[in-house]
Amino acid sequence: MVEWRRYLHQHPELSFQEYNTSRFVAETLRNLGMDVRTGVGGHGVVGILKGSLEGPVVALRADIDALPIQDEKECGYASKTEGVMHACGHDGHTATLLGVASYFSERRSLLRGEIRFLFQPAEEVIPGGAIRMIGDGALDGVDVIYGVHLWTPLEAGKVSSAPGPMMASVDDFVIDVIGKGGHGGLPHDTVDSVVVGASIVLHLQTVVSRSVDPLQPAVVSVGSIQAGTTQNVIADRCRLKGTVRTFDEHTRTLIRDRIEATVRNSCAMYGAEAEIQYLEGYPTLVNDERETERFFRVATALFGEAKVERCRPVMPAEDFAYYLQRVSGCFLFVGAGNERDGIVHPHHHPRFDIDEASMMNAAKVMIRMAVDYALDGK
Repeated sequence: MVEWRRYLHQHPELSFQEYNTSRFVAETLRNLGMDVRTGVGGHGVVGILKGSLEGPVVALRADIDALPIQDEKECGYASKTEGVMHACGHDGHTATLLGVASYFSERRSLLRGEIRFLFQPAEEVIPGGAIRMIGDGALDGVDVIYGVHLWTPLEAGKVSSAPGPMMASVDDFVIDVIGKGGHGGLPHDTVDSVVVGASIVLHLQTVVSRSVDPLQPAVVSVGSIQAGTTQNVIADRCRLKGTVRTFDEHTRTLIRDRIEATVRNSCAMYGAEAEIQYLEGYPTLVNDERETERFFRVATALFGEAKVERCRPVMPAEDFAYYLQRVSGCFLFVGAGNERDGIVHPHHHPRFDIDEASMMNAAKVMIRMAVDYALDGK
């Protein structure tokens, strides 16, 4: 698994561009004697392993895409692709699931039912690869699905999950403020799009604090504001980009309505106009109660009660949520941080890394979850 992970880390590919990663995964699965489908939902790969005994169909999923970030690590397996790196652990996810596939392929005669290995592209970019893989039949006949995220905020050796809503929904927006440009010394002859944009940024901060129930977690963040070209020209256009995170559909709809009203009213106040692009992304990730109970029972047996935690809901989003809308399952975090070894950087950081020992823990819990479900039945 370490060898596979380091190879993938050196050769990352962006979302919707995972040509060689897909080829590598498919070849490895074929060498394990599996039936393999390629081109699923884009560059997705599905490995199918049918056991000798009757039983359910258990799906296990890993994401395979990387991020547009320059790798700043100084190590022998740093990315060789300029401006692209595995800064979220997807290389580790892929290597782990290949390890699990190897384990089960050697025990086919003991296997109950079918294990279906989903190697999913494009987790990082809306609309994501999960919904496309589902559309191509990746979940057809599946009884349950499990997924793991190697998680550096959690200490290596620990694992965590939670029943119900665990990861937020994500929506993105782009706001184009259209004013009237002109000379910086003659502002009365213009409609300053920068002033309007700044006003919108400030007013959007009240959407959560004054429109959302305080007991409902929500985030509205403007991450980019772009306008103008020089100091003495008032810009005629200003573009804002941001994201919204919520845990229930009522709040999600409310925030969209409030953002659109805030933008249009702010522009009207200054005599500007607005164009709003609002992109609904991944839904809230909701773990099945029974399958999360299975995780806690299995993980405690594997690692001991002190190493198993119930995690708080987190605002990052995951398109694994689409799978859980269709079949029961559980998504979980496996600790991959290690302060002693300097593995402390957050996900999406240019010096991101994982404690590679965490892959063995991830493999163990996925294997045990699949076996436990097969023995337990539906």
